[in-house]
Amino acid sequence: MAEFFKILSIFLTCTFFFVKLGVPSAVIFFKYNFIKAMLVACSGGITGNIIFTYLSATFLNWTHAYREKRNIKKKIFTKSTRRMIRIKQRFGLAGIAFITPIISQPIGAFFAEKFFKDKKKVILYLSVSVVFWALFIYMILYLINFVLKGWLI
Repeated sequence: MAEFFKILSIFLTCTFFFVKLGVPSAVIFFKYNFIKAMLVACSGGITGNIIFTYLSATFLNWTHAYREKRNIKKKIFTKSTRRMIRIKQRFGLAGIAFITPIISQPIGAFFAEKFFKDKKKVILYLSVSVVFWALFIYMILYLINFVLKGWLI
C-alpha cells in the first residue's frame, strides 16, 4: 500500500510540476529504476497535458462567451503575453512545448491551446516534450550520482 501512495504522489507531482519536482523526486527520493521512473513520470506528465489542454480550451471558450455577453474589451498586450507571442513567432508550437515542463504543465498547456487550436497536435507536441525532458533529467541525475558517488560516500 505504501508503494501505491509513492507512485500516486509521483504521478500527481508530474501532472503539475514535471521537471521541477516530478522526475527528480522519483529518482532521488524514491530511488526508482529507469523503467519505473519513466513510466510513472511520463504517464503523469502526459495525463497532465491532456487534462490541462481540455480544461484550457473550456476556460478559453467560457471567457470568450462571457466577454461577448458583457461586451468587455480585453487587454491586448501585457509583459507575459508579449514574451509568449515572441516565443510563438520564433519557435512555434515546438518552442512552447519545449519550455512547458520547465515552467508548469497547466501554464504551458494553456498557452499552447490559446495559440494553436488543434488539440491533437498540441497534446502530441507536449507529450513528446515530456518524454524528452524525462529522459534528459534522468540522465543528468544519473551522471551526477555516478560522478559524486565516490566523493560523498
